[in-house]
Amino acid sequence: METMNCMSGPCGIGTLGMSILTIAFLFDFIMKGIALWKAGNNKHKGWFIALFIINSIGILPLIYLFVIDKKKSDA
Repeated sequence: METMNCMSGPCGIGTLGMSILTIAFLFDFIMKGIALWKAGNNKHKGWFIALFIINSIGILPLIYLFVIDKKKSDA
């Protein structure tokens, strides 16, 4: 019987997969923090709650930062 070696991360992901997951996690963490900070300062309660609850690998925070917050800055 062959045993699985999962020392490089969850079985089957490997080192490259773990690196990609780590980068995605850090990107999401940083973007979410910035977007939450700006949503709180701009008193956008709905966006703050959505950003806090929904995990989107940085997509929702980017939408907020580059679309919604940009509209406020231009006004």
